[in-house]
Amino acid sequence: MSKTSIALIGAGLIGRTHIDRITRSSNLQLAAIADPTEAGKALAGSLGVPWFADHRSMLDAVKPQGAVVATPNQTHISVAVDCLERGVAALVEKPVADTVAEAQVLVDAQTRTGVPVLVGHHRRHNPINRRAREIVASGRLGRLVAANVMATFLKPDPYFDVAWRRQKGGGPILINLIHEVDMLRFLMGEIVSVQSIASNAVRGFEVEDTAAAVLRFANGALGTVLLSDTATSPWCWDFCAGEQDQYPRQNVQSHFISGTHGSLSLPDLELWNYRGERSWHAEMTQEKTFVHKADPYTWQLQHFRDVIEGREAPLCGALDGLRTLQATLAVHDAAVSGQSVNLAA
Repeated sequence: MSKTSIALIGAGLIGRTHIDRITRSSNLQLAAIADPTEAGKALAGSLGVPWFADHRSMLDAVKPQGAVVATPNQTHISVAVDCLERGVAALVEKPVADTVAEAQVLVDAQTRTGVPVLVGHHRRHNPINRRAREIVASGRLGRLVAANVMATFLKPDPYFDVAWRRQKGGGPILINLIHEVDMLRFLMGEIVSVQSIASNAVRGFEVEDTAAAVLRFANGALGTVLLSDTATSPWCWDFCAGEQDQYPRQNVQSHFISGTHGSLSLPDLELWNYRGERSWHAEMTQEKTFVHKADPYTWQLQHFRDVIEGREAPLCGALDGLRTLQATLAVHDAAVSGQSVNLAA
């Protein structure tokens, strides 16, 4: 079996996560690392792959089939466009950009070049979420009416030793909530308006430490999200889904989706409905679906391979990444302004 050559641009924490999965894969090959730091150079040397300080030089010299763009957020678009213009498919880490206007540049470049883009919202590749999407699409929940998300956790004090994490843009709305927004879009459909409120009462930093948002979906359903990175709490996806071993797994649920004919909790995939009379006086039935645990980063890279070779369309393309970013920024803007934010179609 021929291996698909993947280059890594940006060898920070998430970049190294991708490297780990690529080097353990039987059908992917790490082609090169582009990273201007000495640490990036040393990593490439330890793996026996070419190292480049500049990603353009790497793309021109190595000509990989795909590239993972794991650079700082503000450089995502320029680096990804450089890839597309050279015919190299790009897996761009989330958030796709800092602004919607920048994200539109990538959407336009993808349209112009025809080279595929996959945005790294990895939760979409978790088999739990894929099965949840199938259940919703099957109509077993009926018409969707509501969703409730808990994303409450405690970041340790040393996390904030880095200055930008205490400053505008470094708070949990843009860093963490974007995962919840994309997951809800994946399961519930498009978000058309947002209301929210935020607080920095606990730490007193420039950025928020707690936020609550109300989302309206195009299908008429409403969603609520409670977010805090200063709460001693187990109710968040990272703790209960078991995606990353660095977090102790908790036997709790974090996401709840309700419809006219059934409701679904996640990540346990418990489905509640009425088998007979639909009434609050009637007994409800509980069903549970078990899926095999799988690493979403591994599945994402395998999907990226299929996208590169034309077997699948991107599960989260450039336009999807833009819309998730737009809705997340709307939560921030609504909290600042105190006004509801309507999203463009």
